[in-house]
Amino acid sequence: MVDGAAAGLVAALVSGIPSTIIDRRPVEAVRAAGTLLGRPTMIRGATAHLAISVGWGVVLARVLRRRPSLVAGAGAGLAIGALDLGVVGRRFPRIDALPKGPQLLDPAAFGATVAWWLQRHDRVSRITR
Repeated sequence: MVDGAAAGLVAALVSGIPSTIIDRRPVEAVRAAGTLLGRPTMIRGATAHLAISVGWGVVLARVLRRRPSLVAGAGAGLAIGALDLGVVGRRFPRIDALPKGPQLLDPAAFGATVAWWLQRHDRVSRITR
C-alpha cells in the first residue's frame, strides 16, 4: 500500500505534463478538479488531485503488482481516465468542459509513471534483500 501511495504521489507530479503541453491551461484543470471538493480553487484542486492520485496509485500497485510494465500502466491509466472523465467528470461541468484528448493523456502518463515507480522500487527491493 505504501508503494502505491508513493507511486501515486510521484505520478501526480508529472501526469499533468501532456495536457499542459497540448492545451496550455493547467490552472483551469486544477480549478476544475477543485469542484470535486466544492469550489473551483487551486488549493481544493490540488488537494483533490493528490487524494485521487494516491488512491489510484494504491489501486494500480495492486493491479500491476505482478508485471508493472509501462504499457500496462498506460493502459490502466486510460481506463482510469475513461472512468474519471467519462463517468464522474460528466457530473461536474468544469471538468466536463475540459478538452477530452489532452485530459486522457494525463491518466495514461499517470499509469505509466506508477508502473515505472513500481518497477524501480521492485529492483531496489531485490538489491537490498
